[in-house]
Amino acid sequence: MAMSNQGQKVVVIGHRNPDTDSVCAAICYAELKNREDHLTYEPRRAGKLNRETAWVLKRFGVEPPRMCTELNPKIRNVEYRHISGLKQDTSIRAAWEIMRDENIDSLAVVDEGQELLGLITVQSIAMANMDVFDNRILAKSGTSVLNILNTLSGTMVTGSAEGVVDPRGKVVIGTASPDVLEQTLEEGDIVILSNRYESQLCAIEMGVSMLIVCMGEPVPKTIIKLAEKNHVAIMSVPCDTYAAGKLISQCASVGYYMQTEGLMTFNLITPVEDAVNVMARVRYRYFPILDENNKYCGMLSRRNVLKVERRKMILVDHNEKSQAVEGFEQGEILEIIDHHRIGSMETRGPVYFRNQALGSTCSIIAQIYDEHEQEITPQIAGLLMSAILSDTLNFTSPTCTPLDKVIAHRLADIAGVNIEEFVEEMFTAAENMEGRSAEDFLTGDFKAFTTGDNRFGVTQGNFQTVTNLNRAAELVSEAMERFRQEQNLEDIYVMLTDIRTSATTLLYSGKHAENIAKRAFEGFPEENGRFLLEGVVSRKKQVLPRLMEAYQEL
Repeated sequence: MAMSNQGQKVVVIGHRNPDTDSVCAAICYAELKNREDHLTYEPRRAGKLNRETAWVLKRFGVEPPRMCTELNPKIRNVEYRHISGLKQDTSIRAAWEIMRDENIDSLAVVDEGQELLGLITVQSIAMANMDVFDNRILAKSGTSVLNILNTLSGTMVTGSAEGVVDPRGKVVIGTASPDVLEQTLEEGDIVILSNRYESQLCAIEMGVSMLIVCMGEPVPKTIIKLAEKNHVAIMSVPCDTYAAGKLISQCASVGYYMQTEGLMTFNLITPVEDAVNVMARVRYRYFPILDENNKYCGMLSRRNVLKVERRKMILVDHNEKSQAVEGFEQGEILEIIDHHRIGSMETRGPVYFRNQALGSTCSIIAQIYDEHEQEITPQIAGLLMSAILSDTLNFTSPTCTPLDKVIAHRLADIAGVNIEEFVEEMFTAAENMEGRSAEDFLTGDFKAFTTGDNRFGVTQGNFQTVTNLNRAAELVSEAMERFRQEQNLEDIYVMLTDIRTSATTLLYSGKHAENIAKRAFEGFPEENGRFLLEGVVSRKKQVLPRLMEAYQEL
């Protein structure tokens, strides 16, 4: 029994609505792990790239990681059975033998292109075996002569094994006298008989299509010549007429008995959870699986889904459920590398959890490279440096530490860039509002948080010019409420941060937003429903703690 085959890759992934730190951390940490481990680590991103991150990756010649919006295990992660499909002209006897040998009670029936045509089951075969009184079943099912030959272990005395049985014919057990046979036989019939010369001669004269001579008895030459002259095939079989009569109905094609209506199939990307829900509602034990081209590729059983291989993952730049990619609970978390507060994440077992109060996750990863005595190439250095500069707003954020500065300057030397010139280019690329939609901006650097029964979100945009900041404010003001509802949030807050003046304009919308903002930022000036937060640039250290405290007092 062949099983699903694909050795799993370990996914290294950041939070939803990824920023530069999240994406660069995934790329650089996966690179480090691939150097040291026998497993394969693949960086992924949990959302669309923002403009800043896209610019950074292009600047250092790095392909963006593949998108991964959910990690629910799929059927492709299950050890399903790679058992070949049957052609529809296969005999039900042959189908039963495969079921017996493979210990399976259902088989797929496919065409030459592996398109699923139907399903043949043990129950279908049992029904066929009980249908012994339909002596025209071989004609109805378009049974091939080869099926009869194989099922009865016969040899052709004369005639060809190619083609199908005569559509006019029925099956007759020719044990009666020639007088009786003359009243029974019709043109095109298949006759099962012994070595009685008179019966063989009578059948040929009546225009049957085939004689099946039992017990391996020799056929007289005169009968053979007469059969050839009248285009009657003769087959010699080793069994007696009783056994041949029992087996003959099992020569019928599976295409006649297969189930074609109401087939329940899964494909390789069907979530295992969905498959389990379907299996709980129906009585079937096996289900055909289709690949990405809707071609049959195997069978899935209830037992298979109990052995699903959980997706292995490493989380970077986050440790809260609300920010993790959908379906992470179904996977196996191996490590968490982060620089945020410790949130609500739970794991199935012990994990390597590294959390440091630094300005960027990439500062931590740069340390890990050094601790493992691994070379930081100019390309990796460029990514790590970009993430540190982005997350610390060029060292102006209160989250920035002296160690962040030391690491960033060392990385800049390795990458061969001037930090001041680089920052100017990076932030200019990020803040350009030309052609941007409100949704694009709101999802660019968005994070959702939960406290008690309240779920709220905070989006942040960084600007070097007042012109672009004002354009962003105008763009998102009317879209915030719609975005809040789409994201299923109680409240939404938008931080428009002026990097040069270290100030943030805070916009808000939602059920509690106005009350919360006034509590959280009491003492800061408010104008036209906006707060001007002088000296506030960090969502993590200056805005989120105030909001959390205000919600707890609500």
